[in-house]
Amino acid sequence: MTQLKSRRGPVTPSRAVLLFAFAFAVMADPVSSVAYAIEAALRALRGDLALLLPTMALVVAIVVLVIVNYHQLVARYPQGGGAAAATGEAFGEGTAFVPIGALIVDFVLTIAISSAAGASAVIAFFPALAPWRVLIAVLLVAGVAGGTWFGHLGRTVFALMTVAFIVLTVVVLVSAFFVPARAAAAASPDPGHSPLIAVALAFPVAMALATGIEAPSSAIAQLGQLDDPGRRRFGRVTLWLTLGVVGTSTLGLTAQAVRLGVGVPHENTTQIAELARAATSTPVFAAFQLTTALLLLSAASSSFQAGPGLFKALARHHHADGTSTGILPAWLGRTNSHHTPYWGVVVFMAAAALVTAAAGGRDQELVLFYAASVFVSLFAGLVAMARFSWRERRFGFLVINFAGAVAVAFTLAVNLTRGDPVVSISAALLIAAALYALWVRSGRPRGIRNVAAEAEEDD
Repeated sequence: MTQLKSRRGPVTPSRAVLLFAFAFAVMADPVSSVAYAIEAALRALRGDLALLLPTMALVVAIVVLVIVNYHQLVARYPQGGGAAAATGEAFGEGTAFVPIGALIVDFVLTIAISSAAGASAVIAFFPALAPWRVLIAVLLVAGVAGGTWFGHLGRTVFALMTVAFIVLTVVVLVSAFFVPARAAAAASPDPGHSPLIAVALAFPVAMALATGIEAPSSAIAQLGQLDDPGRRRFGRVTLWLTLGVVGTSTLGLTAQAVRLGVGVPHENTTQIAELARAATSTPVFAAFQLTTALLLLSAASSSFQAGPGLFKALARHHHADGTSTGILPAWLGRTNSHHTPYWGVVVFMAAAALVTAAAGGRDQELVLFYAASVFVSLFAGLVAMARFSWRERRFGFLVINFAGAVAVAFTLAVNLTRGDPVVSISAALLIAAALYALWVRSGRPRGIRNVAAEAEEDD
């Protein structure tokens, strides 16, 4: 049996527990997306529950394909970096700004949609709070930003919230088996497309499930206690553990929603809340809603750490010999006593609050924009891996890379036909172009492709 090793030898049991907690903390984003991805797909299907399970099965299948590719990417970059590292190496340092720009937009949207979905989870249990939806969502953005001010102590909380959500999801799924099946609510009388076309057009809005795939490939940069083989093994295990948890919970909740006829909910609740309400008792339902809200805020907090950390890595640093590196203003790299880049937190808080307010605090409005930008990053990473496989004559890997890139490209293309994702993709490309211009003006400093890994490293 293989064993994780640190630079000082085998990992001790106590350190293994910390690594286990770290893995579940990294999973907070994709696991939390289950709370709104299924409903987003159902809305895109115009309430047709008969097509919901095939749609979510297609989503999970594409997630599997992307994870197979990232299994290879983690092996190539055990010190972190993800798509930015791969793109920068394959096509030149300047191209790394494409996935970097996409990640910045993704962090803002993750904070916004997680806070809005957290507000929806609260309102589903306390409907009287519905008139204050926007205020609640914006306050959650500010509250999570305030908690982030105190540094990386939240990793354990993220892990606990992820585990608690998984446990309560299992409770909901098991309890649902003891509830008699119900007839589904009537779907739209005019679906507008054949079932095959309807599924093809609906699945991209649920691809939020794939947004956390990039996280393990960058987060392993924090594992300084492990050597490269240990980081590689940890990253791969985390990827497949994420797939197991997200895939199982998604398909399980989808199947039970179809069985119990839980369709598109009214405006003051969510589909996953109505499923939990139908399947469990009031105390369990309350615990499930509370855990869902806290998990969503954990995902927002994770982006509040990663986004400002990325700005810090890109900020100008002055050295003792009088030279300087970096492309962003130096003030974005300033940190407090907890090593938090506080001005970066303020920037992301302001951006996420504006986006949340513009969407009326509704997660289902934001989900239409959400998964598009991060798929730009995934596509860049997969194309880079395909180039490596071609150059190294590893044709088996090339087939996998090409299949993944085609699936991601198709998802992006379908998203673009809906119109809304053009905004988030355009924002990602504009940010990438602006960063590239600053990089050129700064003399094209080397190391840009490693900033995603540097953003995760602790001081």
